[in-house]
Amino acid sequence: MDQRDADVVVVGAGLAGLSAARSLVEEGLDVVVLEARERVGGRIENGFLEGEPVELGGQWVGPGQDEVLGLIAELGLETFPTWTEGVNLFDSSGSVSRYSGTIPKVNPIALAEVMIALKRIGRLSRGMDPARPWTARNADRWDSMSVADWVSRTILTGMARDLIRLAVHAVWAAEPEEISMLHFLAYARSGGSIESLLETEGGAQDSRIVGGSQAIAERMAEDLGERVLTGRPVSAISRDDDAVRVGAIGESFSAQRAIVTVPPALTGRIEWSPALPEDRAGLTASMLPGRATKAMVAYEMPFWREEGLSGNVTSLGSPVSMVFDNSPPSGTPGVLVSFFEASAADRAGAMDDNERRDLVVGNLTRLFGDKASKPVAYVDRCWANEEFSAGCYGAFMPPGAWTSWGRALSEPVGPIHWAGAEVATRWTGYMDGAIRSGKRAARAVEASL
Repeated sequence: MDQRDADVVVVGAGLAGLSAARSLVEEGLDVVVLEARERVGGRIENGFLEGEPVELGGQWVGPGQDEVLGLIAELGLETFPTWTEGVNLFDSSGSVSRYSGTIPKVNPIALAEVMIALKRIGRLSRGMDPARPWTARNADRWDSMSVADWVSRTILTGMARDLIRLAVHAVWAAEPEEISMLHFLAYARSGGSIESLLETEGGAQDSRIVGGSQAIAERMAEDLGERVLTGRPVSAISRDDDAVRVGAIGESFSAQRAIVTVPPALTGRIEWSPALPEDRAGLTASMLPGRATKAMVAYEMPFWREEGLSGNVTSLGSPVSMVFDNSPPSGTPGVLVSFFEASAADRAGAMDDNERRDLVVGNLTRLFGDKASKPVAYVDRCWANEEFSAGCYGAFMPPGAWTSWGRALSEPVGPIHWAGAEVATRWTGYMDGAIRSGKRAARAVEASL
């Protein structure tokens, strides 16, 4: 078995791992980054339609995400605004209407309930520390219930409940029954407010990266050079008080410290020696990945723009929950991205490729008319089927997990430190949060050496 020594081994070449490695290298440390895939980026990945890059994974950045925006500028990349010009469509059980703004124009009573619920969520999360949710007032109460439990006790109209469910799908790619209300509140607080997570213009979906989001990871990896090793899935990690050994396909890497950035659920696939402490093992078993499928359809031109439509669709009662205009800055080809989330993503992932494509194109034809039935290209990604992701957009805490195991999320285990979008305390689950977590872990490693 080949042996290599370093000061620090970083497991995972997503934004968290690459950010940690860059910070450590700047401090003069010898670093090796091990990535299971044959590419860098983790849950950000570019595909191509008609020669133009499109984002198969994470794609949006917005105001307040200073770390990712600063990195984009540092790397010489640029952003462009998400297309929002025109009227949006609201698809409610097959009935399609038009609206402007973030929330569809629905029954006034239901709309009032949604607005009251959003304000109430803001009040409940205002005093919460996203780094320590278990310390919040009423933490035990909020962690004992799911988001669905809270909704059932708080919201009366069926339409308002459906809209909140849609919001949960859009942000967490999970069902309200699966997510702890404490997690919901802490996560919303990490992004400023639930409204900022849902907004496009001025919110978390404000802008995209020219050349696709994976360009961020690729340029960081270029700077790190031969320190980044792809095609090295980590199978075993052993440790003592002051050293760690990482095994990956016939190679062994010894270091003083390791930073593990893979999604929490995937750490359970690694053989640990000695076994992880009970609280960390409990966290790993409890923290569940969301499920999302992104499907992009290309057309010669964005024909919907000529018809005064933004390309944005909000759907209730359809397998596709959201549609956005995902065209490149030039506007050609015209691209519509459809999202399957939570239970709908489970069903989409079980389909064969042609069946899923027909469903997406058929749905767009129903919404936008016959022109949508004639695409020039198609690509999709079922993230729950990805071996080294196991889901997307990120992981979430079910009821009881935060108060039982939450302290272990970022607490080092001997020489092993943790990073990743889920570990972030600001913009949890987003590209910005991943970068913050990587830098934070790097600082902790530097202080420990």
